[in-house]
Amino acid sequence: MRVTGTGHASMRIDTAAGSILCDPWVNPAYFASWFPFPDNSQLDWDALGQVDYLYVSHLHRDHFDAKHLRDYISKDATVLLPEFPTSEMEDELRELGFTKFLKAPNEQVVELPGGLKIMIQALTSPTDGPIGDSSLWVEYDGVRLLNQNDARPTDLSVFNELGHVHAHMLQFSGAIWYPMVYELPQSAKTAFGKQKRERQFDRTWRYIDDLKADHVFPIAGPPCFLDDALWQFNDIFGDEGNIFPDQSVFLAEYAKVGGTNGIVLLPGSVTEITTEGATTTHPVPVEEFFANKVAHLEEMRERKRPIIEAEKASWRHPEVDVLGEMKRRIEPLLDESIYLAKGVGGPVRFDLVGTDSSGGETVESIVVDFPGKEVRPYADEKVRYRFRTERALIEHLLHIGEVDWVNSLFLSCRFSAARIGQYNEFVYAFFKCLSEERLQYAEGWYDEHERAVDAEDITLDGWVVQRRCPHLKADLSRFGIVDGDQLTCQLHGWRFDLASGRCLTSVGHKIRAERAETAS
Repeated sequence: MRVTGTGHASMRIDTAAGSILCDPWVNPAYFASWFPFPDNSQLDWDALGQVDYLYVSHLHRDHFDAKHLRDYISKDATVLLPEFPTSEMEDELRELGFTKFLKAPNEQVVELPGGLKIMIQALTSPTDGPIGDSSLWVEYDGVRLLNQNDARPTDLSVFNELGHVHAHMLQFSGAIWYPMVYELPQSAKTAFGKQKRERQFDRTWRYIDDLKADHVFPIAGPPCFLDDALWQFNDIFGDEGNIFPDQSVFLAEYAKVGGTNGIVLLPGSVTEITTEGATTTHPVPVEEFFANKVAHLEEMRERKRPIIEAEKASWRHPEVDVLGEMKRRIEPLLDESIYLAKGVGGPVRFDLVGTDSSGGETVESIVVDFPGKEVRPYADEKVRYRFRTERALIEHLLHIGEVDWVNSLFLSCRFSAARIGQYNEFVYAFFKCLSEERLQYAEGWYDEHERAVDAEDITLDGWVVQRRCPHLKADLSRFGIVDGDQLTCQLHGWRFDLASGRCLTSVGHKIRAERAETAS
């Protein structure tokens, strides 16, 4: 089995029975904020795109690059389609010209012509990607590969049961806007960022230990930020709170926990994998490349600057009545929302920054009032969440009919945020569900899980707790860490006060727990 690195979470897998291209991403994503790093735009995509199969793990735009898929990937390729709850991915791919689809039953091995076997595990929580994420397992001639990309399954046992895995590709770096965009003192941002960075690595080590593959490939990050306004997010300033460590940092951190089997794929790197080992060739030495990271980024910034400026010029739509359009699109969804509206529990404010005819700054504040089920002008009331962003970005989202403001505005990091109290997952769940189909699915998912009773208990360090995390049902016997009276689920970093059961990370999600001596 030959694996060619094609950038970020993308790779081409070649076997004698066929080739699979995974998650090709080249063009900037999220309002031209994210770019692949190292740069992969100069690869021979005309050749790389001639494949037998295409696999796109999910609809995040650093995995689903519509322009690149349309322009470079063969429409003769058969799409290996995860079993997602909505048809959005298939619909978008059909619009791009793809006509051949293999709808893979979830967690079932499918044998393709020539003895190539695949299995796709689809994750379907409203908080998994844009309503769905997935991992791809591949086997040919006894060699097995797991492309986990940035999916976060609760366990990897379904893959272990299929036999020993030889190559494990997984995310290790950040892919979020927290804590950088929050209006906090720099010392607090650094502390929260350091905590998140450590959790990212802890989760990665847990997955690696679960699978025990022969070789580990850090993929799916980090992006780089080439716009001058976002340049500070690159991990080149010695900031221990930066959540975007690169592959060279992964190797150093992995070595600290005894890891010796890591392999970095630069764009153009090729690894030949057998049951006996792996050999890799690189276009340039990996250590030398990352030693010159700043120079590479600066060169990319100048080369991509015209692309960024052209994108910015396309966002402004002064003809859009922002308040009127938000009312028209969002109020019907608020009327139908039960669980998400209750979960948000208060008004959310958007401060839209623009300019007047004289060039002065203007700010229009609009409230999405979840209890009141309306979108209206801000009325000087207290709000739990506040977002501040350029008016042009919201104009553009409304102009194109974007149904997922998480997979656009929020991941762009082109905003600042403030909140009162804990993180509230329902805020972001709602703003990725701005369509009837998505909202109904999310409401149904929360309804089903609200009614489910998790009766199984486990004992952890003197506490009897429910086995499944109240957040996304991770197995706490594997991901739960108790420190005094607090439990942390390492899958997503959520914390609980065991004495009261209260979630310390977000609203709701109470855990059932009591001291072991009391339980007995």
